[in-house]
Amino acid sequence: MAKTLTYKILEKHLLDGKLEKGQAVGIKIDQTLTQDATGTTAFLLFESMGVESVKTEVSVSYIDHNMSQFGSENHNDHLYLQTAAAKYGVYHSRPGNGICHQVHLERFGRPGATLLGSDSHTPTGGGIGMLAIGAGGLDVAVAMGGGAFYITCPKVIGVKLTGKLPDWVASKDIILKLLSILTTKGNVGCVVEYFGDGVKNLTVPQRATVTNMGAELGVTTSVFPSDERTKKFLAGQKREKDYQPLAADEGCEYDRIIEIDLSKLEPLAACSPSPDNIKTIKSLEGTAVNQVAIGSCTNSSFTDLMLVAKILKGKTINPMVEFAIAPGSKQVMNMLAANGALGDIIASGARILESGCGPCIGQGFSPADGTVSVRTFNRNFAGRTGTKNDTVFLTSPEVAVIAAINGKITDPRQAGIAYPKIDTPDDFLVDDNMIERPMSQKERKDIQVLRGETIVVPEAAKKLPDNMTGKILLKCGDKITTDHIMPAGAFLKYRSNVPVYSKYVFNCFNEADGETFAQRALKLKEAGTAEIVVAGESYGQGSSREHAALCPMYLGIKMIIAKSIERIHKANLINFCLLPAEFENVGDYDKINAGDTLEVKNLNTAIKSADSVIVKNTTSGFEFKCKLNLSPRDREILLAGGLLNFTKSF
Repeated sequence: MAKTLTYKILEKHLLDGKLEKGQAVGIKIDQTLTQDATGTTAFLLFESMGVESVKTEVSVSYIDHNMSQFGSENHNDHLYLQTAAAKYGVYHSRPGNGICHQVHLERFGRPGATLLGSDSHTPTGGGIGMLAIGAGGLDVAVAMGGGAFYITCPKVIGVKLTGKLPDWVASKDIILKLLSILTTKGNVGCVVEYFGDGVKNLTVPQRATVTNMGAELGVTTSVFPSDERTKKFLAGQKREKDYQPLAADEGCEYDRIIEIDLSKLEPLAACSPSPDNIKTIKSLEGTAVNQVAIGSCTNSSFTDLMLVAKILKGKTINPMVEFAIAPGSKQVMNMLAANGALGDIIASGARILESGCGPCIGQGFSPADGTVSVRTFNRNFAGRTGTKNDTVFLTSPEVAVIAAINGKITDPRQAGIAYPKIDTPDDFLVDDNMIERPMSQKERKDIQVLRGETIVVPEAAKKLPDNMTGKILLKCGDKITTDHIMPAGAFLKYRSNVPVYSKYVFNCFNEADGETFAQRALKLKEAGTAEIVVAGESYGQGSSREHAALCPMYLGIKMIIAKSIERIHKANLINFCLLPAEFENVGDYDKINAGDTLEVKNLNTAIKSADSVIVKNTTSGFEFKCKLNLSPRDREILLAGGLLNFTKSF
């Protein structure tokens, strides 16, 4: 039987279950990655499992999110992660070496391998033919310990690419086009697989841009075939031995096919406040711009920035524009410096930021009030820049650099500039002096893990009560992201100290009676009252940040009732024993209010075997039913009191 590439890779890694769509399956994980915003929790949880060494082919700890070090918290985390990596046999990519996804693509990614990362943009690896999946830190910790990772056996959406991109139309426009079709919701349990004659016209960095921002679709992951383009990229990285050709079988069946003719695409932008709010650049022409940022794990490759440098050469950016560029890795920075392109970028008036996430997660470079920021990033959720009521356009580097020069959004095809043709280099500058390799077991024995006082072991999850009475502490709308639940930006430095970080849960919502959400939650927790959050569609989209489950758990929240819940966040809720429930009748959402008291009886009996649970609103006397879309393993985890307790029971 002809198979998709997705199912070929799954089949080779299957450890538990059958490859039947909709069923839970456990797969072997070859590689893992963590980063410093989620890695501290992942390693603390890994340590609590009592495993002496990671059991994967490759595990890498990256420092790329919080590098500014305002206060002691960030450096405490860095030293903890560095010494923990050394202790447990993990590669360590030091601060300044680059963004995890860019570096992993350059130095570790392998076609046909499985990669699990505690970052939602881990699917970047699909650009090299990996099955690369984002997950919460606890799932990654279990994988590092040799455990299987469980997913719902996916539907596969085939995206057939034909033709070739015209000048000034970028690979970013491919994924923006797809977002206009599929949107950011309704794609849970799917994998996007690219095929067709147009694939051969895309380089690995271009493919990685597409799979990276595929995370915004809400799919499990995205994947491209591994072909001669892949071979060239790996050979240039001195890793040709990792190459293997991979593709779907001829005549395989997809659950849905979307056709995109690359030759007919035009420059696009995602407009605030969502990556699926897509408009043509032509329709936005003339919009004044005061800030431009090029970088992030989406568009910071050598080829991206060489194109930008060629366009900037001999030009000066508009005086009303602040312009910043963040190369994706030390390799990219070194190559730009060696060939003179970095000098051309600096001469134009651009500011060079560290090779890290930076502005993409609200770590500096926030725009002024009432201004427009054009960014080559992957997310433009409201306030993500660090500025309230921000206006952000997500575009290709081509559109962004022309906006920096002109001070306004301009269709680059009409800019009067010759389009520079940039291809993947035959040889990349390889220097791994900022990557610390694992030591031998003997060498690791005497390593002391450094734990600063701001690193606090997370509180353990507790089993759910059989009869639960809880108060609705918050009722929110659709598309509540993990940034809404657990803010990033300046607050990320508290991520290793859950009691402190928890003070900022849902801080984007107005205070009630002078109290924050966290203050009200802790009062109820102390009184022994369970807490419930009610939400609309696509609750928990965005980052894999497990703190969006861990910190609410600390505050006493026991249950989330929503119209729909996104994959990674739902898994995190289950891992920390918060019950994810979905309205059976979405109209019931309108019949309940914040402040209502809800009652659920025989909850654990329902978790054990039922597909739904009856919830009584004792404030109004109204009863409604909630679906429990749980796999058998999900049920066991919840009944055990979370994934850590479940794992320890074996």
